[in-house]
Amino acid sequence: MNTITWILQGLLAFVFFMAGAMKLAQPRQKVISSGGKWAEDFSAPVIKLIGVIEVLIAVGLVIPRWMELERSGELTMAAVAGVLIVMAGAFYTHMRRKERPFLIVTAVIFLMGAALAWLTCPACH
Repeated sequence: MNTITWILQGLLAFVFFMAGAMKLAQPRQKVISSGGKWAEDFSAPVIKLIGVIEVLIAVGLVIPRWMELERSGELTMAAVAGVLIVMAGAFYTHMRRKERPFLIVTAVIFLMGAALAWLTCPACH
């Protein structure tokens, strides 16, 4: 289980870091023109906020456990909760906009987060 947990954490951290960094590095119009049509529904500051949250989630997925912090389990679970919340919001946005291809990707990432939540939850086993 430990290897599967690390793989999920690494994959999710990579996805969230890259997505967040892209939102932080590019202006709103560039996000929209590079395929992020969902950004039409949000202001530039909100897109930047989403980017910050995604980068913080990425850090929270790997750093606490990697550094063997005292409360690494709780910090990781908070990051996993962030994954689930952000992906639920993304799913809702894509569903409302009828962007079907993005629904599949969003659902897969959500399910990866749900699996990680189950694997890292001490009360679940």
